[in-house]
Amino acid sequence: MAKSRDWDLPAILRIQAEHCARLGSPLYADLLERAAEDAEAGGSVVEVLRGHEDDPPNSMLALRMMGAVRRRVLEGAVPELETWSDFRAALSGNVDSIRALLDRPVQTNEVGRCAALLPGFFAAARTGMPLRLLEVGASAGLNLRFDRYRYAADGFSWGDPASTVVIEFELDGDAPEPEPVEVLERRGCDPQPLDPTTDEGKLTLLSFVWPDQAERLQRLRAALDAAADLPVAVERGGAARWIGERLAESCEGMATVVFHSIVMQYLPEAERVEFERRLAAVGEEAVATAPLFWLRMEPAGERAEVRLTRWPEGEEQLLARVGYHGTPVQMLR
Repeated sequence: MAKSRDWDLPAILRIQAEHCARLGSPLYADLLERAAEDAEAGGSVVEVLRGHEDDPPNSMLALRMMGAVRRRVLEGAVPELETWSDFRAALSGNVDSIRALLDRPVQTNEVGRCAALLPGFFAAARTGMPLRLLEVGASAGLNLRFDRYRYAADGFSWGDPASTVVIEFELDGDAPEPEPVEVLERRGCDPQPLDPTTDEGKLTLLSFVWPDQAERLQRLRAALDAAADLPVAVERGGAARWIGERLAESCEGMATVVFHSIVMQYLPEAERVEFERRLAAVGEEAVATAPLFWLRMEPAGERAEVRLTRWPEGEEQLLARVGYHGTPVQMLR
């Protein structure tokens, strides 16, 4: 197999195996470690992933492979993956169909992350204005519906008690101070947006949830079922151009919240820089009657950080550290 000089497939697979182990998926941790051994032996994994030698590290090749195989399981084409033998058989017997799925980006519209974003939404709501939500990397827009979910942690609860989407999480530190939230506008963008009301959209999202994490699966299915009750527009587009266009629109009397969760690592460097430049430029011109908030949850080592920048003050706060799927949440303010 021809490969780029610096491509170390076993290492790529083992790094993701370590991440899965740390994030509570022993099944995927084991399968990826065995896949690394298979790659070293020149097995089916090498055949499936050939041609992706130059994929950037942040494109998550290992997770794209796992998602492709999982999709075949959900489609009923291969049995449930319980052992390495199951996984190896799925690879060797479905090489072409799995390879055809590898160009799809990782799509994890994890509603559990909304628990960590709540303090930022509450801060914007304290302006007394309705919120205008603008999410980049929105996938199917499930997190744009955050106020329709129920949240529960030790000493904290918020949201509609009748909601079928219940987000339970571990809370470390002082609970965020709840605030009534009124959302006036919800819009998002994504390079490849999904429609959560279609079978295709549901299948794509479900394929990227690790199958031994039953709580995440249950929560996602509930959010997908609830999505039909509140249509949300997620437009196809890049983060920088889209946010520039949206922020050029009139928003007097609204608190605009630009937010994202585990998105920046997937953007090309030039796109990320331009996105932040445009956002800061608009922030510098913000006024008290149309404030702007930038809320983000992005990687920072073993946990992600939740940060909030508000304009016109220009103040940035580190609000919390959080597990990558939304729990535990360590409140810092």
